[in-house]
Amino acid sequence: MSNVTFQGAAVPLSGSFPAKGTQATSFSLTAGDLSELTLEALKGKKVILNIFPSIDTSVCAQSVRAFNEKAANQDNTVVLCISADLPFAAGRFCEVEGIEGVQHASTFRSPDFAQAYGVAIAEGALAGLTARAVVCINEEGLITHSELVAEITEEPNYDAALAAL
Repeated sequence: MSNVTFQGAAVPLSGSFPAKGTQATSFSLTAGDLSELTLEALKGKKVILNIFPSIDTSVCAQSVRAFNEKAANQDNTVVLCISADLPFAAGRFCEVEGIEGVQHASTFRSPDFAQAYGVAIAEGALAGLTARAVVCINEEGLITHSELVAEITEEPNYDAALAAL
């Protein structure tokens, strides 16, 4: 179990956060069209998992904008923005913002994702949401970068994620 903070207060997480150099854990999430989206379906591509609590917060929204701008046009790369938000809310946000380069995936049918990736907020007001993290996966399914953001209200290190591609 890890801890991060939210506005300075400790937030316990459950699960084990994946380390660089390890094999990415398989997952099944809900895509924008309500279909199943699996890690296996992305094999052969570089994948950035931009994991965050909710698109309805300013920092989470900014991370989606930033990855759309900085990484979405990279060759053979998929940016997957993952939160507990329903696909409809994420789709509406991307439509209003004119964001076309990232894909959203929801954990609402797959709470085991947060546990498997060590980002499950275990208790408190944010229980059931995910902590902020970035995991980069290469074409063979190996993790090339992993960052569990220490303070949920802060943005991830975009440059480190991009360098891992």
